[in-house]
Amino acid sequence: MSKKIVLAGGTGFIGQYLQDRFRELGYEVVVISRRPGHVSWQDADAILAALEGAELLVNLAGKSVNCRYNASNREQILTSRTKTTEILGRALLLCTNPPPLWLNSSTATIYRHAEDRPMTEATGEIGSGFSVDVAASWERAFFAFELPRTRQVALRIAIVLGESGGVMIPYMNLVKFGLGGVQGSGRQKFSWIHVEDVFGIIRFLQEHEHIRGVINCSAPNPVSNRELMQLLRESMGRSFGLPAARWMLELGAFFLRTETELILKSRWVVPERLLQEGYRFRYERLEQALKAIVKAQA
Repeated sequence: MSKKIVLAGGTGFIGQYLQDRFRELGYEVVVISRRPGHVSWQDADAILAALEGAELLVNLAGKSVNCRYNASNREQILTSRTKTTEILGRALLLCTNPPPLWLNSSTATIYRHAEDRPMTEATGEIGSGFSVDVAASWERAFFAFELPRTRQVALRIAIVLGESGGVMIPYMNLVKFGLGGVQGSGRQKFSWIHVEDVFGIIRFLQEHEHIRGVINCSAPNPVSNRELMQLLRESMGRSFGLPAARWMLELGAFFLRTETELILKSRWVVPERLLQEGYRFRYERLEQALKAIVKAQA
């Protein structure tokens, strides 16, 4: 009998990477999404059948936050996270042989704008505003389920970097066209994680069966925006980049149909629980990750 995992919302950059890595390990990967050929969110029986006997459920579902936060997008961003989580929770309650571990995506954006100290799972302060409200609602929907046979972990994921997608593409384009200077004050913290460590953390959590609750899924060495752009310029062989003031970012975000929060919010998040439990990061420092990413893009 083959090993099976279920990826809900597994069609994006992170989901595609996880599909490939788990298939390399010999797993059958069942994807729940709105795309043809996958298990449909509307098909409760198929979702139940997918979950039966699975080793792991990873839920990554949610509309991208890379958009303007108008009323329609706000509603979709929220409901695409909470409703899918509720669908999965109800299905797990009906399972005869449910997966022993359910990992639900959350976001490091749940913490407040922090330039004064790092946010850990134990001492981090929850912020305010739309993005924080979404994250808090998402986690409430997740932990509302009491599942005696399924361990639950919410992954507060930082900005994910990787060779084949994610946030690095627009950042690299800025550097390429001479616009790779600081954004805003440059003091805001950039908490990040390489996609290979997202996979590594998932495997680590499978093996460490006592871990449950909230986990900061971020590399142990966040940097400032100024350091980020300097490291990126160095890795790409560019000595100069024009800075972008806040008003320039506001204007650019309007035309690109996105929000400046994605760049200007100071996310200073550290993975205290993972470090205490002994997880060893493949990419501890940003220069390591950028070197691998730029090499792959060359």
